Amino acid sequence: MVRFSVFYPSSEGSTFDHEYYRSTHIPLCQDTWHPARVEIDRGIDGPNVAAVHFVFNAAEDFEEALASEGTAAIMADVANYTTIVPVTQLSETF
Repeated sequence: MVRFSVFYPSSEGSTFDHEYYRSTHIPLCQDTWHPARVEIDRGIDGPNVAAVHFVFNAAEDFEEALASEGTAAIMADVANYTTIVPVTQLSETF
């Protein structure tokens, strides 16, 4: 399995709409990419305001998801909930 994580680092003057993120953006990602599982984090203490972790059964599933036509709409939607430039990480999970 692989996990695609998107982190939103805290920064001075940045904005992040958690409600929009949970109710609109993440469902768009789920409907487009069809991950096996999704976990959303709301930062309480630490360097990130928020994070999301999309788990895929195989690296090929992740690659196919990112290559899908709907990924452009997902990327364009980021401006609707944050001014933060996200940081991503792809991990193998055990």
